[in-house]
Amino acid sequence: MKKLLILQTAFIGDVILATPLAQAAHEMFAPCEVHFTVIPGAANLLEKNPYIQRVWIYDKRGTQRGACGLWRLARQLREEKFDLALVPHRSLRSALLVWCARIPRRIGFNRSAGAFLFTKQVPYLEKHEVERNLDLLRGFGELASRFKPAVYWDESDETRVASFKKENFQNGIALAPGSVWATKRWPRESFIALARKLIDETGATVFLLGGKNDEALCQQIQNDVGPACINTAGQLSLRQSAALLNECGVLVSNDSAPTHLGVATRCHVLTIFGPTVPRLGFAPFGEGHAVIEKDLPCRPCSAHGSRTCPIGTHACMKEIGVEEVFKRVVAIL
Repeated sequence: MKKLLILQTAFIGDVILATPLAQAAHEMFAPCEVHFTVIPGAANLLEKNPYIQRVWIYDKRGTQRGACGLWRLARQLREEKFDLALVPHRSLRSALLVWCARIPRRIGFNRSAGAFLFTKQVPYLEKHEVERNLDLLRGFGELASRFKPAVYWDESDETRVASFKKENFQNGIALAPGSVWATKRWPRESFIALARKLIDETGATVFLLGGKNDEALCQQIQNDVGPACINTAGQLSLRQSAALLNECGVLVSNDSAPTHLGVATRCHVLTIFGPTVPRLGFAPFGEGHAVIEKDLPCRPCSAHGSRTCPIGTHACMKEIGVEEVFKRVVAIL
């Protein structure tokens, strides 16, 4: 294999969980060019990755939306003469893109909506997403190393992070209260109480992490907690957020992208699961991390979460107490 393409145009967390696939492919087929196609919001994650030679942007909901946008990108990819496409994303559009690009070997999951367009279908098994993605390569031989999610940053990213740290910075603890899905969010009041408790009882500096969509939520939390709680939501890039997490002891996150961003650093991650469950494959990957959840008969209510609780109680999140989470954080520290 002289050149291969990985295509993952789902959410940011999915892209992070596909980074081990890039490293594994780079090592298995060396010397080989590895290219990666993502949505615009995820490109920043991969730009410094030493195992990826080029990042392609697929703005499928913007400038490249529709059949015309897909066809234009497919023509560009066709000119690259890829030998192999690995498609962890299970959408028809992703399968159609690599087919239209005329990549001769196309490998994806049998549960993909476009599985019939692949030259090889791999069973989508109940295991962690990292291991599931690596299954796309296992047909070529044994993987010599154990791979984990990774995000790389540079000195300019570290300089930006330094501007958020106070002179008395110590015991950095990060909280990521946001999620695309409302039912995946531990209540705001719980995050506020946890932040206060961490500051008062451990002397920690608490950082709030998130994207532009989380700015208002994180600002409300910071306003209620006070100046020892620092809001970075919407002010740091994904790489910069990873650089900040690398200096924190623990991240408390909902089941969302920050969980996987934390795993890609040396930070320990505690993920709060509500409507979803770890066995779906999206728990924090590797050792030193933990999850907290309530065993309820209504869980899981969906694979991704929803806008509202189907039974109107949101008990899966509301029954997880602040004291319970605090003790778990202290135990990890």
